Amino acid sequence: MPELPEVEVTRRGFADRIAGARIESVRIGKPLRWALMVVPQALVGRRVREVRRRGKYLLIDLDRGLLLLHLGMSGSLRFDIHLPEPGVHDHFDLVTDLGTLRLNDPRRFGAVVYVDDEEAPWALKLLGGLGMEPLGDAFDLDAFHAGLKKRRTAIKQVLLAGDVVVGVGNIYASEALFMAGIRPTLSATRISKPRAAKLHAAVREILARAVEKGGSTLRDFSNVDGQNGYFQLEATVYGRAGEPCRVCGTPIRQLKQGQRSTYYCPHCQKS
Repeated sequence: MPELPEVEVTRRGFADRIAGARIESVRIGKPLRWALMVVPQALVGRRVREVRRRGKYLLIDLDRGLLLLHLGMSGSLRFDIHLPEPGVHDHFDLVTDLGTLRLNDPRRFGAVVYVDDEEAPWALKLLGGLGMEPLGDAFDLDAFHAGLKKRRTAIKQVLLAGDVVVGVGNIYASEALFMAGIRPTLSATRISKPRAAKLHAAVREILARAVEKGGSTLRDFSNVDGQNGYFQLEATVYGRAGEPCRVCGTPIRQLKQGQRSTYYCPHCQKS
């Protein structure tokens, strides 16, 4: 599933290239997770102002209204002046005078939704419960620690939930917890302020590094130019069960949390 780094890499790949573009047509393929919520023809003639990101959502601001785009579990975007004819898994084309933005989504859990503004009911439903952005100035340590103290569930599950801090997906949660020296099963409410500070810094560093490396390609993800990410090749614990820890040599362990695989070092992450 594309997480925050993959979505940010995607945004950076086409945001400047589509800014100012005039929409010429909209093509919709097979139904996605949610409907477009507007007649496609109504978007023709509108202009793209900018492309932002909120968590794992892309916000395409138009001169009137905006499009909320989510990549789902297997989605990826392409943007180019000349794209081939749509394939069986190409379910949305935003055709502009500067190029075509195409959503490819084999599993069809992604979506493109039109709303009038960020206060619209659908926008509030999708964006209203999201936590702090980890890569911006709004990622406040005191607020982060306060959010953890309210949660009795395992810290890894709190990170994945996205209501304290948004966009820390499975691979990045395992990596950040290793960097901070925190056991993934530890109750979030038991994390002290100094340890929360280490985790706060680790989340920032891991996600920033993942963006720099083009995200992670474990199965489907590629950027708008069709290139894979390679952060996963540098993972310290994720996907390395049974292999020696790069710090202490202890075999990395794997467990299941909420039906997701978690990787950790029992020596470096004792508690």
